[in-house]
Amino acid sequence: MVTRYAVITDAAIALVAEQGMRGLTHRAVDARAALPTGTTSAYYRTRKALIEALVQRLADLDAADLQAGDLPADDVPAYAPSMPLSDADLDAIAAATGALLDRWLTDGRTRALARYACVLEATHHPELRDILGHGTAARAQARAMLAAAGATDPQRAGDHFVACVDGLLFDRLAGAGALTAPPPGTARNRADLTAAVRALLHALAR
Repeated sequence: MVTRYAVITDAAIALVAEQGMRGLTHRAVDARAALPTGTTSAYYRTRKALIEALVQRLADLDAADLQAGDLPADDVPAYAPSMPLSDADLDAIAAATGALLDRWLTDGRTRALARYACVLEATHHPELRDILGHGTAARAQARAMLAAAGATDPQRAGDHFVACVDGLLFDRLAGAGALTAPPPGTARNRADLTAAVRALLHALAR
């Protein structure tokens, strides 16, 4: 069953992806979702509340993607130094990450564009800085993973891993990488993304 929360926030995500944050208004969300005028404002009185709901929806959908791709998505580390990761384990993680990134460049493209727009909005509006908190779980998981892989400074390595993967996605989504990379949604693209993530993982694990 699709909830009213999902209908409103999915419409908001689509608007932000297409028009940027300037296109996000209560009335525009109502129109996009084919809801009676005033519905969105009845659920989210302020623009800040609407943005917060949008960001939570993005986080929920991203977590579902991580779980579907056999990658850790919650705050409890799935890896521990007592259960070391082999090179083969790192290769498998790289392949899963490459497939996930490819999904975010195709089926999840709208969400990825909206996510970056929200992060940029937060840099101009201090009251929205809580948006950045949704990235802490991924960093915690990366730190635990790299600790299990033998990194000498797993906290720093984990943060670098997340930052680099995020940059790889942005480059393919909105940067010059879109001009030279294989087409999204293809086996070539997944292999290329996997190779980049594999090289990064093995370098950080040393």
